[in-house]
Amino acid sequence: MDILGISCFYHDSAAALIRDGVLVAAAEEERFTRKKHDNDFPRQAIDFCLKQAGINGPDLDYVVFYEKPLVKFERILMTNLGGYPKTSHVFREAMTAWFNEKLWIKGRIVRELRVPASKVLFAEHHLSHAASTLYCSPFREAALLTGDGVGEWTTTAIGQGCADWEQGAGNAIDFQGEIRFPHSLGILYSAFTAFLGFEVNDGEYKVMGMAPYGEPRYMDEVSKLVHVNEDGSFSLNMSYFSFHQSAEYTYNQQFTDLFGTPRVRESEFYTLKTHPKRDHPKWDNREAEANQKYADIAASIQLLIEEIMLKMARGLHKRTGQRNLCLAGGLMLNSVSNGRLQRETPFEQVFIQPAAGDSGAALGAALYVYHVLLKQPRKFVLEHCYWGQGYSDAEIADYLKANHIPYEYVDDQSRLEDRIAEQIIRGKVVGLFQGRFEWGPRALGNRSILADPRRAEMKAIVNTKIKFRELFRPFAPVVLEERTKEFFDLPQVVGNYPARYMLVVAPIHAEKQNVIPAVNHWGTGRLQTIRREWNSLYYGIVEKFGAATGVPVLMNTSYNLRGEPIVTSPANALWTFNQSGLDLLVMERFLITKESKGVS
Repeated sequence: MDILGISCFYHDSAAALIRDGVLVAAAEEERFTRKKHDNDFPRQAIDFCLKQAGINGPDLDYVVFYEKPLVKFERILMTNLGGYPKTSHVFREAMTAWFNEKLWIKGRIVRELRVPASKVLFAEHHLSHAASTLYCSPFREAALLTGDGVGEWTTTAIGQGCADWEQGAGNAIDFQGEIRFPHSLGILYSAFTAFLGFEVNDGEYKVMGMAPYGEPRYMDEVSKLVHVNEDGSFSLNMSYFSFHQSAEYTYNQQFTDLFGTPRVRESEFYTLKTHPKRDHPKWDNREAEANQKYADIAASIQLLIEEIMLKMARGLHKRTGQRNLCLAGGLMLNSVSNGRLQRETPFEQVFIQPAAGDSGAALGAALYVYHVLLKQPRKFVLEHCYWGQGYSDAEIADYLKANHIPYEYVDDQSRLEDRIAEQIIRGKVVGLFQGRFEWGPRALGNRSILADPRRAEMKAIVNTKIKFRELFRPFAPVVLEERTKEFFDLPQVVGNYPARYMLVVAPIHAEKQNVIPAVNHWGTGRLQTIRREWNSLYYGIVEKFGAATGVPVLMNTSYNLRGEPIVTSPANALWTFNQSGLDLLVMERFLITKESKGVS
C-alpha cells in the first residue's frame, strides 16, 4: 500500500511516501526549487517521491494532506471578523489567498496526481505532527507533546499514543488537552524574532544562538506577556500583540514601550562578549551596549520558553505516567529546550521528529492514515534521516566531464577517509556531498561542511568566508557515539535519537571546552552522534581524524550559503563550492579542488 503525504501553503512544503508503513522517500520542496522555505504546492518533491518508489500518481492508494483547510479557513474568517474594522486589510489579503488556491487543495491534488477524489484524505494538523513522531519512534507507548505557531486552531497539544507492532488494532493517538489560537508559544517566540531583527519563520534559531551572549535580565518584562500555570498551560496577554489583526506585525506599540526600540533588521551584532578587546571593525560603545540589551532580551525569552516547556512536560508525565515522550512541531527545533527536556524531566526516553516543523507533518499525515485510520501494524523506526535524492557515480562523472571539471577519483573508502581527514587536519574546509540528502533542516553528513574543531579561528573563517553569515552563529560538533561522554554531559548516549539528529544542546565538559573551541558555544554544543552503521564514510572521516589528533570530533555545518537551501545536486554543490572559500569538495568518491591539478 502506497500513501503519499503532502504539506504546503504555509512554509516548508514537503512530500513523503510510505509503502506498507515503511518510509520510501521524503523531501522538502525547497531542495528542488532552491527557494528557501518554499511554501508552494510541492510538485517536484512529489515527483521525486513517486520516482523513488517506482510508481505514478494513479498508482497511489491514498494521498493525505497534513491539515484540514476548511477548519483553518474558519479560524481565519472568525479571527478577522472578530477584529473588524482593524482587520479589514488582512481580511482582503487572506480571502484572496484562500479563494485563489488554499481552499481548492483537494482539486489540485486530484488534477496533479490523477487520483480519484475518494483517495484524497485530510488529517488534522497536530495529529499529523503527533503521528510523525510517535510512528517514527521505537516506542510502543508514549506521552505526546506538539507545539508550533498554529495549525487549524490548535497551537499546543498534549496526550498519549499507542503503537501496535502486532495486529495494528491498538494504534491510537489520544489528545487530552490543547491550547488554541491566539495563545501560542511559537508566535510568542516569533514576535521576539522580529523584534530582534530576524525574519519570522526563518530566524528563530538565530534568537537561540544570540541568547548565550546575554543574561536573562528581562524575565519580569517577558513574563508580563504570558500567564503560565503550574501544569505549563498558558495564555498570552494580547494587549502586547498585533498578529491577530495584522499580516505584517506580530507585536504592537505597547510591546515596544516595554522593550524599547527594535533591532534594525540584520544589523551588525557585537558586544564585549563577542569582542572583549573591542576590536570589531565597526566598534561603537553605544552600539555594543544596545546589542547587549538585545542579547539579554533573547536570553530572557529563551529561558521563559524553556521553563514553560519543562512545566508542560512535567505536567504531562504526571497526567500520563508514561516513560517515553514524543515531540513534534516547530517549537521542537529549539535544541536548547530539548536538551533540558531530556535532562530535567522524569521521562526516561525522548524522541523528536527530525523534520519537526510543517515538512515533517507530511510524513505524519501518511503515517496517521496507515496506522490510526487503517489500523495497520507498526514495522518502521526512523533510524536515520537520509531520505532525499541521491546521485550515482556515473551521474556525478557525467556532470563533471560535461562541465570540464578536473577531479581525482578515489575508489578505496579507507583511503578516501584518510585523504579527507588529512586535509581537515591541515586546516582545510571540506564540502561533503554523498548519498541521499537529509530529511529535515539539519545537515547530518551527506550535505555537510566539515572543519577542524580544535582551531578557534575556524568559527570565524567558516562564518565569514564560506557561509557569509553572522559571526555570533555557532557550529555543531559531530562525535563518535562511543566517545560522546568524553566530551559532552549527555545522560544517555546509546538510543538517544535527538542527539543522532542534532536536536539537543548538551554541556561540554569544562576540561574539553578549549580542546574544541570552534564548536564551543559558551560551554555547550548542539551535538550530533554518529555510528558507522548509519553513515560509514562520515563515521570513518571522524574516526580517522580522531585517531590522528586524539579528538574524535569534527565541526559540521550545512552545505549551503546564507539564505539558500542546503545543496541537493552536483550542480548545486559545485556552484556553492566555487562561490565560497571551501578548499575541497568531496562528491562520493570524486575529489575536486580549486586548483586544476587536483588535490595537493
